[in-house]
Amino acid sequence: MPDYRRARHPGGTYFFTLTLLRRRDNDLLTRHIERLRDAVRTVRRAHPFDIHGWVVLPDHLHCVIQLPDGDADFTLRLRLIKSGFSKSLPRTEWLSAVRQRRGERAIWQRRFWEHLIKDEADYRAHMDYVHINPVKHGLVKRVADWPYSTFHRLVSQGIYPLDWAGSDGADALGYPD
Repeated sequence: MPDYRRARHPGGTYFFTLTLLRRRDNDLLTRHIERLRDAVRTVRRAHPFDIHGWVVLPDHLHCVIQLPDGDADFTLRLRLIKSGFSKSLPRTEWLSAVRQRRGERAIWQRRFWEHLIKDEADYRAHMDYVHINPVKHGLVKRVADWPYSTFHRLVSQGIYPLDWAGSDGADALGYPD
């Protein structure tokens, strides 16, 4: 069994990717965006964290968050977000015998991708990646056209211009398709 090692840094800023179990033709996250938002709000009230960047796509999400000083327990927060969202949905998915035995839902992939932000350049690169993702996946032509993103808040704060990444988005930043 693999030994997954997580970078634990109290008060750290992290990039995460959480992915649905069945990605093909699955729009569960955007179809139930309010349930996902409720799950995030509930977790933030009990276990605070700052959201720097967030984007929700139909089958996965990316975020850049910062934990409070002295706190490195991002795993708890992500588990609670995933379980809160899952519990809000009706039980309609097929469950394997293993998931049935464990009492698990078949909504999310079990693990998640985590990256501890190292410096300002790393932070900017991950924030850009979060916001360009809907363009990269061909969901919209312009970053500003995707509604499920912190991009709009950051534009209002003057951090990004409304036309950031232009009309051809991912190509302008050199991201592969």
